Parts: sequence; structure tokens; C-alpha cells
Amino acid sequence: MPGQNEKYIKVINTIGDLLLLNTAASASYLLKYGSFQGFLDSGSLTLLLYFNFAWITSASILNSYNIKRVTRITHIINNLIKQVVLFILVVEATLNITKNGFYSRSFLTYSYIFLTFLSASWRVGLTYLLKYYRSKGGNYKKVVIAGYGKGPIQLKKFFEMYPDNGYRFLGFFDDNPKNGHKVLGRVDDIERYVLKEEVHEIYCSPYELSAHQVTRLIDFSEENLIRLKFLPESNLIQARQMRIDFYDLLPIMILRPIPLDDLLNQFIKRVFDIVFSSAIIIFLLSWLVPLVAILIKLDSPGPVFFIQKRNGQGNQPFDCLKFRSMRLNEDAEVKQATKNDDRITRLGRFLRKSSIDELPQFFNVLVGDMSVVGPRPHPIKLNEDYRSLIDRYMSRHLIKPGVTGLAQVMGYRGETSEPHQMKGRIKMDIFYVEHWTFWLDIKIIFLTLFKTVKGDKNAY
Repeated sequence: MPGQNEKYIKVINTIGDLLLLNTAASASYLLKYGSFQGFLDSGSLTLLLYFNFAWITSASILNSYNIKRVTRITHIINNLIKQVVLFILVVEATLNITKNGFYSRSFLTYSYIFLTFLSASWRVGLTYLLKYYRSKGGNYKKVVIAGYGKGPIQLKKFFEMYPDNGYRFLGFFDDNPKNGHKVLGRVDDIERYVLKEEVHEIYCSPYELSAHQVTRLIDFSEENLIRLKFLPESNLIQARQMRIDFYDLLPIMILRPIPLDDLLNQFIKRVFDIVFSSAIIIFLLSWLVPLVAILIKLDSPGPVFFIQKRNGQGNQPFDCLKFRSMRLNEDAEVKQATKNDDRITRLGRFLRKSSIDELPQFFNVLVGDMSVVGPRPHPIKLNEDYRSLIDRYMSRHLIKPGVTGLAQVMGYRGETSEPHQMKGRIKMDIFYVEHWTFWLDIKIIFLTLFKTVKGDKNAY
């Protein structure tokens, strides 16, 4: 059947990775020693054995080849990075345990670099090749939906908008007479139709069907080896991301798992935060802080830094650092800066426009209160005002706040005096929380630099 060859794709992925792994080792040996002389001696063959063992082990632990039709390229690359990191750790640990320290460090480094580049090219290339093949009608799956409602309609649109995922939607089955012209037949007709048309998957909206109909579909799909998948209730569609855990034999649906719940992702993000913030502090703030401090003191009386309590991860307060850009005033803790705010000093207007006033927050990043990229931290008063007005507002506190964020580069920087402005910002923040990748962080950093150089009309 056209849609039943996923297992072969996994095999192709695995074999391709192992071939490229050994190719990377061979190329690294040639680059290091200039020839293949001695490459097939016992020591080199032992190292190749370590490599292949470590790669298969890391793939097994991370389930790296469990790639779905709807898996995004960014997710594939993110998984590959995790696998390469774990692979390196396994190789190095194996070499230390077996006391095989005679392998060239430069050879190992070349191997890691070549492997990363080749595997990334292979996986991305294979994914795009499959998408192209499916968009032309190959490797497709025939699907039908039992039930007609908001969720099923959105699913139909998804199938039609993304033909490269390889789903061929055939139609709905529903018992509501009002939907008669939109469906292929009643729910009871689905069994005969599925067998006749050799349908691969049935998507069921259980809240549109009776308990008896759902049970019958489950029995039918199991007896005929047809995949049955369930859609969530329509009012849960906005949650989007869920995970199923099993407590013994009881399935439990967990709402909104996030990428940064993963320890390896946390490690990658924290290492980047430390390296990036250290570089900013050493090469920029080491001379900029004294210079700005002098200018602030000459411009207006008061401290160099403005330290404000803000809510961070877990809604825990922390001291957020900024260069002081306003005259001393009693409203600093409760009133947002506005356009043409007379509290802002002449120097402060430049500091805010150029975002220099935010740079001391890299000290917050270094000590772990903030991240380079994340939802911008709000003053405690602002949090209290909006948490009861905007749905899912507190979800932004599932991760550390950032010096910059997705909302800021998407145009939601500055004053948020109207609820719709804050809703837009929170929508971006929640998207970031639920879809974080290392590459998204890099993209946001580059967009922040671009907007800083170009000038942001919302910066004041």
C-alpha cells in the first residue's frame, strides 16, 4: 500500500547515517595524516567500532529516527544536535574508560565536525526529497475523518494546505443531517468505505460521536489493522501541544510540554547563555559601563543603574539591571515609559533608543536569572494587572525571561498601554515557549541586531 513504507525510510536514514559516520572518520584520517596508510590497522578499526556503537546508542536513547510526516526541519536539526552531543560524550567516555588515549585529538575533532555537517545535509536533503515526492503523489496515505466540527475542519485544511506531508483526504462521515452535503455518509458507512477504498488512517473526533460509535471504530480498526487517531475536543484545539504518559496502564494527557523541559535543551541553552553573556561583558561592558556611568552622572543626579523587581521563571522575582534613563521619580515602579515621556533624560532617550540601557541585563544572564533570548520580564505591577485579563498569560513564566525575545523582534516592543498590544506580545511569547529551538534563538539574536542598527520605531 502506498503509505506503508515508513519503516523503510527509517532503515534508509539509519544506513545513510552510518555510512556518513564512517565517511567522516575516513575523511578526517586523510586530512590529518595525508593518506590512508595505517587506517585499517587494529587501533583504527577499534575506534570505528566505538564510533558506530556510540552512534547507534545515542540514536536509540533519543529515538532519533522516529521522524513523522509532519516533523519540522527545525525539529530534525535540533534532534541531530542532541544526538551529536550525546555521541561525542559516549565516544569520549568510552575512550577514557578503555584508556585509549593515543588517538589524535585533531582527528577526533575533524570527525565530529564532518559528521555533523554530513548528517545534517543528509537528513535535511532526504526530508525535502520525501516532501517533493509526496507532493507529486507518491508515498501518500488515504485518510477519512469520523465526525464533523471545528477540529475536523481544521484538520481537513491542514491536509489540503500541506500536500507534501503525503495525506490524501477523502472526506467526512457524520450523522448530523445539517452536514449532509459536506460528508460522504453516516458514521456507520465508514467501515464499508474504508475497506473498499483501502483507507490507511481514520481520524476520529470522539466528541462528535456516541460512545458506542467510538468503541465500534476502535474494534473495526484493530480487526482490520487500520490506524485510528483521535482529535481533541474543539475547545482544546488552542492548546495544540500535548503529551501522553502512562501511569501503569492508564493513559494520562499532559497539557503543553515544552522543549526546555528537556535537560539536554536546558544544558545547551545555559551553556550558550554563559558563553554569550561572558563575551558581551568582557569585550563590551568592561569599557562601556564606566563610560556610560560618567555620562549618566553628568546628565542628571542619581544612581548609574536602575534596579527593578521583575518576575522571572516560575514567577519568582529577581533584581533586573538597567542603565538609569529617567530622572528620579516616584512612579518608576508602577508607570510604563511612554512616547515623549518627560521623565526620560536627554541621555536616557539615546540609551533607550539604542537599547544600550538593557545591556547590564547580561549580568543577570551570567548569574542565571535571565537568558539571552526569552520573554521579556515585566515589572511585578504589570504582571498583576494583566495575568487576570489575558488567557495563558502566566505561561510565559515557564522559562527564564530574556534580554531580547520573539515578541520584540516581531514588533511588540515598548509601551503596551492597550490590552490588544499585550495580547499580541503574549501570543508571541507563548509560541516561543512551546516551539523553542537553538536556531530560533540565533535567528532572534540576528533580528535584534538588525533592528537595533536599523532603528526600532517602538523604542523610546
